[in-house]
Amino acid sequence: EVLNTEPDVQDRPDAQATFPANGRVAFENVSFAYDNGEPVLQDISFVAEPGQTVAILGATGSGKSSLVSLIPRFYDVTAGRVTIGGVDVRDIRQATLRAHIGVALQEAILFAGSIADNIRHGREQATEDELRDAARAAQAEEFITSMPDGYATDLGQRGVNLSGGQKQRVAIARALVRQPDILILDDSTSAVDVETEARLQAALEQAHTNTTFIVAQRISTVLKADKIIVLDNGRIVAEGS
Repeated sequence: EVLNTEPDVQDRPDAQATFPANGRVAFENVSFAYDNGEPVLQDISFVAEPGQTVAILGATGSGKSSLVSLIPRFYDVTAGRVTIGGVDVRDIRQATLRAHIGVALQEAILFAGSIADNIRHGREQATEDELRDAARAAQAEEFITSMPDGYATDLGQRGVNLSGGQKQRVAIARALVRQPDILILDDSTSAVDVETEARLQAALEQAHTNTTFIVAQRISTVLKADKIIVLDNGRIVAEGS
């Protein structure tokens, strides 16, 4: 039944197979509701310029995750539009759109197999150097290399032999190895200690060729963001540095 279910999000017949070269992401009067329920987001408008880091803050249930989920089209807007380089995301093929976006979520989903395999789920053809660069930036290499089998360490189902923070860092490495145009970190450092998180933020700045969205609970996570957006009950209530 699951496999036969028709997805709500579909490619338009004339959707383009090229990703816009300009990574400028704009939300234009966006509203969103799940299954015609109460609006989760209302009249959201802001711009993320190429290379900028945009942080989304707000209480639990304020709509942070819903907002970033609209960029890779995990859901479609109810009203308004989300554009990349001026092109509505609904006018880009899903496979093209998602090939250029890296996502790491709060609950890191890992698969049975080696740590290297798990990182390579981001990009199967990644070289050994690219794999290690991604792990280094995600602050994962130190604990990976301390394991007896290093990158070949076999992970149990869902990564049971790693701590919560270690799982999150492997998931971030998986997102980074894609070398994405747009990087979305959705509360993906919640289980990482503050010191490691600070090193991770510094590494992301060094590798900063993409537009980054960071959803966070901790103020320390977003201090250096170019733009901070505060959500409350699905509306933007503050925007600034």
